[in-house]
Amino acid sequence: MVILLMSIQSFAQKAADPVLEKMPVKLETDFALSSLPPQLRPGATVYLLDPAKGYYAARKGSNGFICFVMRTAWEWAEFRKDVYTAISYDAEGTRTIFPVYMDAAAMRASGKFTALQVRNIIIDKIKKGIYKAPARPGISYMLAPVMRTYPAKPDQHEVMTMEMPHYMFYAPYLTNDDIGNIPDGQADFPLLVNPEAMFLGKRKAPYGYIIVPKGEKERAKIVADNKELLKQLADYRPYLKVKNG
Repeated sequence: MVILLMSIQSFAQKAADPVLEKMPVKLETDFALSSLPPQLRPGATVYLLDPAKGYYAARKGSNGFICFVMRTAWEWAEFRKDVYTAISYDAEGTRTIFPVYMDAAAMRASGKFTALQVRNIIIDKIKKGIYKAPARPGISYMLAPVMRTYPAKPDQHEVMTMEMPHYMFYAPYLTNDDIGNIPDGQADFPLLVNPEAMFLGKRKAPYGYIIVPKGEKERAKIVADNKELLKQLADYRPYLKVKNG
C-alpha cells in the first residue's frame, strides 16, 4: 500500500511534464491583443500567464472584452509547452468560459495535478453545474495571425501551426446537424466545434462554438498587418513561424 501511494504521488507530479516558460510581457500582450479587432484593443482587459501561479489581469480594460494566450488545451489531457493560441471573449464569455481556462492554468501551475486529473475535474464541474454555459449569444474573436494548437478532436494529439483568423459564436449544446453542416462538419464552414462533447455526450456540452473563418483576402491582410509580431513570435519560438509570415 505504501508503494502504491508513493507511485500515485509520483505520477501526480511527473517530472517529465514540460514546464511552461513565461513569455516576454510585451510579446505576450501584443499576441493576446491581436486576437481582437483593432477598435476593441484599447479598451480590452489583458490577462497574462504566470507559469508558477496562473493567469492574472495585467491591464484592466473598460469595454467588457478580455484577451489572453491559451497555453493549456485542457480537453486533450496532456501538458505541452508548444501550444500558443490567442483568444478573446466578450463579457458573457468572460463570465462563463474563461473561468475554465483560469482554473486549468492554476491547477497546472500548482504541480499537484496530472493533465488527466485537470480534465476530469473540469468535466466533473461541468456535470455538477459549477461551470455554466453562456446565457446569451456572444462572440469570441480569434483574429491573431497565427496559432499553434490541436486541429482535431481530443483523441488526436498532433499540434499544428496555423494561419486561421476566425470568429467563434457561442453555440452551447448544438451539433453540426443543427446548423446543417453534415455529416461531420469537416467539409466546409460554418463549423460546430465542441471538444468536450467526447466526454459529456451529444447535446450535453456547454462550450460549443460556431466557427466562421475570415476570407482569403482578409486573412492575407491580417498576416501582412502583423508582420512584425509574426517575426517576433518566430524569433521567440521557431515553430510559431507561419508559411507566409
